[in-house]
Amino acid sequence: MSGLHETLWERPSRALILPLSVLLGALFIALLSLTLPAGSTAAALLLDHQAAPPPGYPFVYPFTVQNLTHLILFLGLGEIFCRWRSAAREHAIIDEGLLPHAYEVVLQSHDLPPIRARVAARHDGEHGFLPGLIDLCILQFQASRSVDQTVSVLNSSLELLAHRVDLHYALLRYLVWVIPTVGFIGTVIGIALAMSLIDPSAASQPLGEIARALGVSFYTTLVALAESAVLVLLLHLVQAQEELAVNRAGHYTLVNLINRLYAGP
Repeated sequence: MSGLHETLWERPSRALILPLSVLLGALFIALLSLTLPAGSTAAALLLDHQAAPPPGYPFVYPFTVQNLTHLILFLGLGEIFCRWRSAAREHAIIDEGLLPHAYEVVLQSHDLPPIRARVAARHDGEHGFLPGLIDLCILQFQASRSVDQTVSVLNSSLELLAHRVDLHYALLRYLVWVIPTVGFIGTVIGIALAMSLIDPSAASQPLGEIARALGVSFYTTLVALAESAVLVLLLHLVQAQEELAVNRAGHYTLVNLINRLYAGP
């Protein structure tokens, strides 16, 4: 049970969370399908679930554009969940107080090995901003006995951390782009199908069917834009928290480690 809690909550595994997110998206679609009667306005808007699809309509329920955007949305929500838990974990590590806070404390070379031993196992290539900064700064100071060089290493490390955090959101930025793109594609297909109902040689045109097909075709864009807006909002909120964790880790290291270092005579 503790291992499952670690995998799903403390340090979510993307390999597990993302498939679960798609599964939750499928359950969401199934719930809406059971709740909303086929042919109702809500079913047509949210699911493209029509009681009598227009002639030649290529999408057979549940394989519709709206349902595809729902699945992409839940995939993005799963990725956001992983980033949110990562940011929360980084803030929690900073709040642990890994370094001395008392204003009179000065750190000399012989004080640093115990601190480094405490943080050595708390970071890896993806997690542990603060332990990684502390470990690297202590290592640099022990090697050079220079506070200036240690500050330079800290600044370089913070720049690399900022780039690493930004790279973590590459998939989310793609999903934010692809959702409205899929919606626009669905609208174009719907407009093309509506236009195909026009028979230039006929004395009268099925204006009712054409108008209905055109109306339904714009539902895909409406749903896609709404879901993309939600995903963009959550993306920026979570990314701000993760970038704040980087800033807090750098400030904490500067105040409680760098400013206390004393190279000695």
